[in-house]
Amino acid sequence: MNQNSAGRRIAFIGCGNMGSALMGGLIRSGYPRELVSAADQDPVKTARIATELGIHVFQDNAEAARSADALVLAVKPQVIAEVLSRLTDDLDGMGGRLIISMAAGVTLNRIGELTRGHRRIVRLMPNTPALVGCGVTGMFAAPEVSDEEKEFAGSILKAVGETVWVSREEDMNTVTAASGSAPAYFFLLMQYMIECACAMGLTPEQARILVTRSAQGSAELALQRADVSLETLRAQVTSKGGTTHAAVTAFEEADLKKAVFSAMEACVARAKEMEKLF
Repeated sequence: MNQNSAGRRIAFIGCGNMGSALMGGLIRSGYPRELVSAADQDPVKTARIATELGIHVFQDNAEAARSADALVLAVKPQVIAEVLSRLTDDLDGMGGRLIISMAAGVTLNRIGELTRGHRRIVRLMPNTPALVGCGVTGMFAAPEVSDEEKEFAGSILKAVGETVWVSREEDMNTVTAASGSAPAYFFLLMQYMIECACAMGLTPEQARILVTRSAQGSAELALQRADVSLETLRAQVTSKGGTTHAAVTAFEEADLKKAVFSAMEACVARAKEMEKLF
């Protein structure tokens, strides 16, 4: 954590998987636990968080938020209107608090409407690898958010992985398709590869180790050799007329590129629909 973060009180509204991952990452990174609080209507979740992290927990959102400098909204988009409207009423406005929202498809304008015109808002799109400290989060800030506040918001997410800032709010929908939803794409591909390997005679344990470790190693290789294109990295594995060439050719004949484009475009289209729902 940087010095600009020191002393800021953070309240997490929602103790689900992603909120819990962020809180845990913060504490492990050295953020003072006495400056972190959390609220959730589920007493089982708050009890678990209190035991695991040693932070103050509440069943009432306003109690957690009242003394906070920043609110992290770790709630589903379906309930954000109810949560924000009630919270704004209970607090009599958001005052000088920074709002950090990870609700997919909920725009800055919508959050502003629900908080009586509040504009110090940062939108996030994290992904589930944050649960193991390997996440990547797309971020966008309203013009009213200061550089110091952006740095502070980024430092929270860097506790569980990497961050990427975008300059247009509409790009957050593409971030959703490229990273927020992406773990599901990779899990699906790995699932099918494992199923096929088992059908060919490997045990589930053997297949899972081979496939998941190959995925992990390939990602790490691509990260460490960022100056080398993915096309080149693929070509280095693909000898003409060899086994990999046969597999890649089958992918191309099945028009894998079209399937990937269709999937990501469908993701963005749904994100745009959600902007009108919540």
